Amino acid sequence: MSTEDSRAAGLAALAGLIADRTRAACLLALLDGRAWTAGELARHAGVAPSTVSEHLHRLVAGGLLAEERQGRHRYVRLAGPRVAQLVEDLAAQVPAAEAGRPPRGLREASAGAAMARGRTCYDHLAGRLGITVTDALTGRGLLRQDTGFALTDAGLEWFGAAGIPLDLSGRRPLARACLDWTERRPHLAGAAGAALCRRALEAGWCVRVGSGRAVRITPVGEQVLSDLLGIPSGVLR
Repeated sequence: MSTEDSRAAGLAALAGLIADRTRAACLLALLDGRAWTAGELARHAGVAPSTVSEHLHRLVAGGLLAEERQGRHRYVRLAGPRVAQLVEDLAAQVPAAEAGRPPRGLREASAGAAMARGRTCYDHLAGRLGITVTDALTGRGLLRQDTGFALTDAGLEWFGAAGIPLDLSGRRPLARACLDWTERRPHLAGAAGAALCRRALEAGWCVRVGSGRAVRITPVGEQVLSDLLGIPSGVLR
């Protein structure tokens, strides 16, 4: 088999791992960056625990998920930022008409609205919150988007002054564009996006809504983002 044939076979196998509704639901749920048990994912996907266990075994074997054990409990999480990027990029390609079907009831409508306002995309901020922060960084000359995402010198200084340490030694890109599947525009990802999200959650600038990916801005966060980036209070509620 030629190198090209081997790559084609590998790509087909990878696509086959994702091309299942239950496995896709698990991958999307794990975009919150946390570790889930098989039982939690089974309830989320609406399938039996035995069914989801089989799917998770395939995803672990295929390198998309990593498994962790704590005592008698078994957890799974996305295998890393590259897997999260792959899942989010694919989700962003879903046609708007299909992704935007009418919600089934008030609860689903409320959950969808919360996700659109703000959420975590693996380890960075997404939704209207992520886009607003990205636009504010760009408007202040801290982030460039003209030739791909890149922090400016002023941007590097801003992160330091804001008390958000950046890891400049890793192989992960410092700034990367991630296409937002609700806003259909790129938000900030990469090491800088992860550091900003981590600081926002640790400092209480935003808090998680329920047990999913949705987050909401807090009064403290509104004041901080107003002070640091000039984002008017109230626009992210």
